[in-house]
Amino acid sequence: MNLPQVCVCYLVRRGPHGRRQVLLGRKKKGLGAGNIVGLGGKLEPGESAADAAVREIEEESGLVVQASALTSLGLLTYLFPHREAWSQESSVFVCTEWTGTPRESDELNPEWFDVDTLPVDEMWDDARHWLPGVLTGVPVRATFTFGEDLATVVARG
Repeated sequence: MNLPQVCVCYLVRRGPHGRRQVLLGRKKKGLGAGNIVGLGGKLEPGESAADAAVREIEEESGLVVQASALTSLGLLTYLFPHREAWSQESSVFVCTEWTGTPRESDELNPEWFDVDTLPVDEMWDDARHWLPGVLTGVPVRATFTFGEDLATVVARG
């Protein structure tokens, strides 16, 4: 099964009061509009997942990241049996080094969230199962199957 390839990258920093924070944003359009998501998107033909993450981060937030600063932490497979076109494979990265200040784009409005209080109720349903671990450096490889509502995880593998 050749699924479309996408990437997501979580930028992590020490915020005020020493709390670990992650840069997320509310998606303005397209798949997942209205959800809070990590920065990322589709790979262009011939593009590596790391290069796509670098490009998407700059497009969505204005931040500049070097591919060498990305830590690959896994691969997620998303299956949507009730809307096959949404099925995809996502390379997952974490990054702690970049330049610039996050700014709003036509895709999303980036915002820092405390890692201890992730807004999982406003994210894709799968995030609660793996994102807290990834943000502490735990690699993930999982498959999530979504139900008829296209929002609820009905199977994990």
